[in-house]
Amino acid sequence: MSYMSCRKVLALTATLLMAAGLAQAAERYRVDPVHSHIGFSVRHLGISNVRGEFKKYSSTLLVDEEDLSLSSIEFRIEAASIFTDHEERDGDLRSANFLDVENHPEIVFTSKKIEKTGDDEYVATGDLTIRGVTKEVELAITLAGPLRDPWGMMRLGVEGEVTINRQDYGVSWNRVLDTGGLVVGNDVRISFSIEATRKIEQATA
Repeated sequence: MSYMSCRKVLALTATLLMAAGLAQAAERYRVDPVHSHIGFSVRHLGISNVRGEFKKYSSTLLVDEEDLSLSSIEFRIEAASIFTDHEERDGDLRSANFLDVENHPEIVFTSKKIEKTGDDEYVATGDLTIRGVTKEVELAITLAGPLRDPWGMMRLGVEGEVTINRQDYGVSWNRVLDTGGLVVGNDVRISFSIEATRKIEQATA
């Protein structure tokens, strides 16, 4: 084996060992849906913001409680659970004009790295998939905790947002107004506030 090949093997081995170490250090947290929310807003006619939310989603948070930057986040949203409190509009948003939920039932974000940018402030870089299109995005997030609650659980709060251009994901339906404006804005602001928990292992005698 050549010198360069040996270096590559050693580097790969070191990476795998490090990943294994991080996996062992990380604790799995589960979303508390009663205290969590994933929403969005988009301009309508250029004069107001229409807001909505997703009612069904799951999240996997692997949390290194000593160094939160070594954690990872995954969101899986049921696209059909979109809700704007207007039945006809919600049906249109589920259709092929927008999210096409029949063919693309999930919206997924998977972090690739988390970097600390300030006190309790981080940037999570990862892949966001909407309507079968995957783009790398950066989520500005705030992490609170973890802390022990009065009911024997550890809790962690994650809040953040990202603004995307829906055209990048093939969500392209629109209509141009006589004034030149758009019926539906292209920029979509996605925001989330997640509270997650894990059980505290009880020491045995």
